[in-house]
Amino acid sequence: MDQPAPAPRPRVLHLAQPVDGGVARVVLDLARAQLASGARVTACCPGGALGSELRGSRAEFRPWRAARSPGPGLAGEVRRLARLIEEVRPELVHAHSAKAGLAARLAVRGRIPTVFQPHAWSFEAVGGVAAGLALCWERRGARWADRVVCVSEAERATGVRAGVHASYAVIPNGIDTSRFSPAPAAAAAAGVRAELLPDLDPSAPLVVCVGRLCRQKGQDVLLRAWEQVRHAAPDARLVLVGDGPDRDALRARAHPSVRFTGAVADTVPWYRAADLVVLPSRWEGMALAPLEALACARPVVLTDVGGARESLPPALAPRCLVPTADPGALAATVTSLLADAPLRAALADRGRRHVLSTHDVRTTAERVADLYRELLGPRPPVSSERRESIRS
Repeated sequence: MDQPAPAPRPRVLHLAQPVDGGVARVVLDLARAQLASGARVTACCPGGALGSELRGSRAEFRPWRAARSPGPGLAGEVRRLARLIEEVRPELVHAHSAKAGLAARLAVRGRIPTVFQPHAWSFEAVGGVAAGLALCWERRGARWADRVVCVSEAERATGVRAGVHASYAVIPNGIDTSRFSPAPAAAAAAGVRAELLPDLDPSAPLVVCVGRLCRQKGQDVLLRAWEQVRHAAPDARLVLVGDGPDRDALRARAHPSVRFTGAVADTVPWYRAADLVVLPSRWEGMALAPLEALACARPVVLTDVGGARESLPPALAPRCLVPTADPGALAATVTSLLADAPLRAALADRGRRHVLSTHDVRTTAERVADLYRELLGPRPPVSSERRESIRS
């Protein structure tokens, strides 16, 4: 007897803006994991680094012309996106970050199952009138998201406290633990450092910060703290890996012991070369850089912002977390850890085991797939209240 052909897998549309940093990494890793599982994946973004990576993958890529932030061109961006969605005809839309989430929800308005993933709330990133407008939109736009996916319980709690009434799911960030891994041996790690920084004394303590050079990531706080670190450890060197809008301002205030790499194609060598990885963010959902560093068996120091505690095993929090925007506390913790190699090794080992068990991207992708299956099941009837909100 002939077996019936298997039902086609539903098509998922990932929509992203911005196209760099952690958002791009999450989208790319999810798309790759979903493709590997046999899913049909289309990705839509304005191009950039993410667009280049997606073009090289097996995902169907559609360019979407859109600015990074909301502005006068928003109406045109929404119309272009609506046309793309009509062409792709996805069964589910997964929008990443505030701008894509804004455009996607306006374009779809509940007609297709929609997942919105803020990757840190937009109203935390701005102040004044802009923060109020962002918060008003997130409260209103929540009705057009079947799920709001937060990468940490802290991020979900921030949304709830702010009055964003939504159907939430918490799915922690994951990373590719086969790519982010320790150097094969201590000699190999030393070789990496010598290749990256040939003029650096091999015995000099090396601190690395990986992230976009912007206010959110707090490199300005780290530079203030670095003055105190230098007095305690004059041979120490700091490397800021990444690029961004604050590059020139940070360079202007940096001591000669601070190096700037600009954007790099591969951060793994920098993690492996570091004695300590620091991320002094002002806000996060759950940052990828600490997870990547721990997967490479490097100890971390983080500010105690959203998702930071949840990215660490509980025993590491007292040693690795410092208050936000506190250069003195940051300097004291960095100085203490640079002076204690055995403690750094113990923290790194415990952190790597935690990431392997909790933050592997395959686990994240499986949880996202479970969420998709739930949303793609029979949909409940649309209530008159929701039908009216869709019309408006």
